[in-house]
Amino acid sequence: VRDCIQKTLTEWSSKIGQDQNQETLEVLECTVAQAIEKINPEERDELKVSAKLFIVGSNSSSIRDAVDLACSALGVAQLDSVIIAPPPVEDGTNLSLEYLQPYWKEVENLVQNKKIVAIGTSDLDKTLLEQLYLWAQVKPSSNQVNLASCCVMPPDLTAFAKECDIQLLTHNDPKELLCEASFQEVLQESIQNVKANEWIPLWLLRYSVIVKSRGIIKSKGYIIQAKRNAS
Repeated sequence: VRDCIQKTLTEWSSKIGQDQNQETLEVLECTVAQAIEKINPEERDELKVSAKLFIVGSNSSSIRDAVDLACSALGVAQLDSVIIAPPPVEDGTNLSLEYLQPYWKEVENLVQNKKIVAIGTSDLDKTLLEQLYLWAQVKPSSNQVNLASCCVMPPDLTAFAKECDIQLLTHNDPKELLCEASFQEVLQESIQNVKANEWIPLWLLRYSVIVKSRGIIKSKGYIIQAKRNAS
């Protein structure tokens, strides 16, 4: 992730030069056009566009921004599946349904507005997955399990997922894919004269475009949004 961000920022920074006064900007749109391949509408039905959204800040409304930006970047009207990874809970605090509810309501709205087809969760045990399933209007279609936490899927989770037609997937993402300090460090290294400590990452979306019939990845990448807290 760091390498992707650093390469994009360095290339973008070298192209814009010093013609923008970065001190006054609250939004910097850092894109390298050739790095993102828009999907040909004629090929859309043959492709599955999936994403995992890592929310860094605590604002659940940023989910809509992430999905809208991903759709715009890839040239599609909707994403086929989105897995939500809410912000890590504080040490000593357990993940709860109450903590998940605001984020889940946002993705439910996006399903109802036809911006997402299917939504999934990450790192929920059987108890919490069942609580979410019973409460949710739009049910989770998948749940990712971290390979670091178990070599074998827990039997109770497997049984519940089978009963409710929830697909169990595996992943090896760290709890925090991109922390604030790491983002500011790569920002400082990539752009001259930027006050990196003023920029806070809000979310990071990882997308992949898969050819359905062949099961191969056609393209993949990251989209990140950060805000500037200028004093």
